[in-house]
Amino acid sequence: MAVRSLWNTDAEVMCPHRLVLEHVTSRWGVLVLIALSERSYRFSELRREIGRVSEKMLTQTLQTLERDGVVHRDAKPVIPPRVDYSLTDLGREAAELVRALGEWTDRRMDDVLAARTTYDEARAKHDEARS
Repeated sequence: MAVRSLWNTDAEVMCPHRLVLEHVTSRWGVLVLIALSERSYRFSELRREIGRVSEKMLTQTLQTLERDGVVHRDAKPVIPPRVDYSLTDLGREAAELVRALGEWTDRRMDDVLAARTTYDEARAKHDEARS
C-alpha cells in the first residue's frame, strides 16, 4: 500500500487505514500492544506496567483498540469486578510489527543520536552564520 493511499483526498477526513495506523502506533497504543504481547493484564496491572499513563488515557486507548478488534476485554461477573485485557489474533500480529519497530529503535539508537548531534551542530552553524 502506498503512503498516498493512507490519505483521503478531503484534507479534513482521514481514511480508515490511517485511523487504524494512528491507533496502533499512538504513544499509548504501542506500549499497550507490547505489554499485552507478553500476557494478559488487569487494568491496574497494565497501567503499572506501562507507567505514566493516566487512567483516562489508558481507558480510551483500550476502548479504541478493542473497537478495532486488536484488544479483547474479558469482564468477569464476580465481586469485586474483574476485567482482563489480552490481544486478539489481529492484535498479536500488530504487536509483532510494533515490537519489531521498537527493537529496531533499540538497535539503532546510537545512530539516531549521532544523526541528531550532526543535525544540531549544522543547524547551529547555519543559524550563527545568519546572525
